[in-house]
Amino acid sequence: MSTAYRNRIQEFKVALAEEKINLKTLRELCFNGIPFEGGIRALCWKILLNYLPVDQTQWESFLKKQREVYSQFLKEMIIQPGIAKANLGLSREDVTMEDHPLNPNPDSRWNTYFKDNEILLQIDKDVRRLYPDMAFFQRPTEYPCQLILDPQNDYETLRRRVEQTTLKSQTVNCNRSGVTNVSSPGKALNLYPSNEYEVLPNGSEAHWEVVERILFIYAKLNPGIAYVQGMNEIVGPIYYTFATDPNSEWKEHAEADTFFCFTNLMSENRDNFIKSLDDSQCGITYKMESVYSMLKDKDMELYLKLEEQNIKPQYFTFRWLTLLLSQEFLLPDVIRIWDTLFSDQDRFHFLILVCCAMLM
Repeated sequence: MSTAYRNRIQEFKVALAEEKINLKTLRELCFNGIPFEGGIRALCWKILLNYLPVDQTQWESFLKKQREVYSQFLKEMIIQPGIAKANLGLSREDVTMEDHPLNPNPDSRWNTYFKDNEILLQIDKDVRRLYPDMAFFQRPTEYPCQLILDPQNDYETLRRRVEQTTLKSQTVNCNRSGVTNVSSPGKALNLYPSNEYEVLPNGSEAHWEVVERILFIYAKLNPGIAYVQGMNEIVGPIYYTFATDPNSEWKEHAEADTFFCFTNLMSENRDNFIKSLDDSQCGITYKMESVYSMLKDKDMELYLKLEEQNIKPQYFTFRWLTLLLSQEFLLPDVIRIWDTLFSDQDRFHFLILVCCAMLM
């Protein structure tokens, strides 16, 4: 490690040691890249994504509260209707004449359960293939969710729910236009060849399963947008950064912390995933055209060449902008770009500058 790099780490330590962190100073430091050592990057991302307050004296109580909230989400949302845990004081609700699996009533808990399964199948398909060039997401997490995996309770894992559903349903794909494609049941029966991924033993869960749970809970809490393909590519680098934190006290809570940071980031980025907003000023079409407007200003010759060849920004900038460049580079490079992206107060304007620089 060079002396300059050691000095840089020390600068971060000094900035993060302040009882009340100076956000302007921290942003300036983070803009040029954040060191991984000592969990500095993971901590900085939590601050830059407006999760941790700048006042460190509030961290302990704030984190305790947020992690309790997330545990409550797990209890409320990853449970099959008709199954409850006796020692939580809930009684088992059997299938009744009023509510049963064939009930067409939109308020039926069974109806909700089956609709959730459609979303879950789409998430499951996407997260199993998250960063296939690296083994991390297929490896078991050191901190599996005990609330879900505890053999003493009646909760079912999402893994089990998917297995049960894929045996008797067709594969459902829902894109951002809201178009649902259903493939033949025959394909669904062989949705995941048995040799495609190693099956982890009971009591263990892979990192991709944790990501699946985060996305499922996000979809349940945000029914207006639910889950759209590509969200897995945004949550992946955040979870990877938090789940590889060298500080085990932080790493243990990577799932809850990732959920809240992802939610905060999506609150700024979600308009890109909503088709009805495409042509508004906050929609993706406006942002794609902004890349060409900036290119015209920075490199008129290149802009004219692209126009002459009828290469429209929609052909490539859609993916760049919606997925924050997470598909254009290897994960370590994506993380480095996101250091700068998160540290910029006007981060999505900065993203347009990066896209323009890539073209040039």
